[in-house]
Amino acid sequence: MSILHSNIIGDYGKDLLILHGFLGMGDNWKSHAKQWASLGYRVHLIDQRNHGRSFWSSDFTYPILAKDIVDYCSHHQLEKVRVLGHSMGGKTVMHLACSYPNYIHSFIVADIAPKKYSPHHQQILNGLGHLDFSQIGTRNEADKALSEYVKDLGTRLFLLKNLHWESKEKLGLRLNIDVLKNVNESIGEGLQPNDISIHSCLFVKGENSDYILENDTPIIKHHFPNAEQISVPNAGHWLHAENPTFFFEVVTSWLQKH
Repeated sequence: MSILHSNIIGDYGKDLLILHGFLGMGDNWKSHAKQWASLGYRVHLIDQRNHGRSFWSSDFTYPILAKDIVDYCSHHQLEKVRVLGHSMGGKTVMHLACSYPNYIHSFIVADIAPKKYSPHHQQILNGLGHLDFSQIGTRNEADKALSEYVKDLGTRLFLLKNLHWESKEKLGLRLNIDVLKNVNESIGEGLQPNDISIHSCLFVKGENSDYILENDTPIIKHHFPNAEQISVPNAGHWLHAENPTFFFEVVTSWLQKH
């Protein structure tokens, strides 16, 4: 059995697992994790399969990603954990709560709803898939090549965090792009009607994001009747990076009560 890679910050306290979004990695959350660790949490920055330093696999669905977290908890002997998931990570958390309720104490979902989303990463995936590391020898060259597909500099900088040196001479991606470029449809899948969790949970949306809409409240309440909702002002989908202070304060306040 393969176990997900993690960076554990903090030596003691309540276990808080953080699950990144699609094409991200656990270390994207390091600054928040250090703050939570200083408040007495042991924070697990987890790389989901085919991301970061975790193992690669051709199998990639939300039920499988949720089972990965169960295996991780079993391996590390964790019980009744608190889990925060952003975007794809939020969907993983939802499946975890519905399918494996005994592992969770409470959870937070950042800017994603339980509904089905249309595929919308294809241009990014095409760009990453076309990076030819037999020709690309520097980060600047990778950025230039990716800019033909991804115009937004902030998005490119986020994606290029996945670059690493496979050897002294050769750059590569930590992402298993050959698998991920074909999972755009499954990444958008929603929950099944009978997927329900009564755990305490918080859905946090970015004020300027269209991932969670006002008319999504009924579907959130259907699956998660004890869900609370809050909006982060002056933030889009990357709410934890765009308004980090507000995000940290509302999440911390909620965690300390749950």
